[in-house]
Amino acid sequence: MAQGDFGESFKNYMPVSTILSERLPKSLLLMGMSVSIGLGVAIPWAVAAAYRANGRLDKASTTGAFGLLSIPGFALGVILFYFFVIRYQIFPSRFVDDDLFSRLRSLFLAALTLGLPLAAIYQRLLRTDLITTLQEDFVITAKAKGLSDRRIMFRHVLRPSLFGTVTVVGLNTAALFSGSIIIEQIFSIPGIGRELYVSVVRDDNPVVLACVVVIVAAFVIINSVVDLLYSYLDPRVRRDT
Repeated sequence: MAQGDFGESFKNYMPVSTILSERLPKSLLLMGMSVSIGLGVAIPWAVAAAYRANGRLDKASTTGAFGLLSIPGFALGVILFYFFVIRYQIFPSRFVDDDLFSRLRSLFLAALTLGLPLAAIYQRLLRTDLITTLQEDFVITAKAKGLSDRRIMFRHVLRPSLFGTVTVVGLNTAALFSGSIIIEQIFSIPGIGRELYVSVVRDDNPVVLACVVVIVAAFVIINSVVDLLYSYLDPRVRRDT
């Protein structure tokens, strides 16, 4: 096992490593797209809310964020699948692996299903951290020097405010491997989550064990990367260490 040899599947007699090599890239791409959508929506959303803290836009964004968080992931997935796959037929009903574009197109709705709730979580956390950082002394000094609000926000405030968000991104990204089981089933994506579900149902223990090991390894690796990102986001961490 330490060498990556998990034996053979009890059901189809294929090497487990071969099964993982086919499933893992699809799950990694799905995770990357989900987190990208989450951050791509959350960062401008949080910046706009922090600029107008406690204003109408901020209150509306809070309502929208809690609304997204209140919708179960599988329910959001079924809604998107019904409208964009069954009714309007914009996206394929099954995973298509012809080329990169077809893979991205096949994964988009699943990534959107996973990414929108993440965006709501990231937005609430980042908004709070941005408001706190905007009250720091170095921000007041920057304003006294005549720097524009845009420059202050994106050059001096945003990066150190991402600490908490990056931590949650790391935890959520690793958790997505196990949390995407239902979503991969809905959108017929042959990834790690779906393989884990099928293997449990079929009592295929070597594949189940391998999937669990991959998910645990993802937690360790991703959180190690998060620790390295801290010093990049805030130079004060480098000075302290």
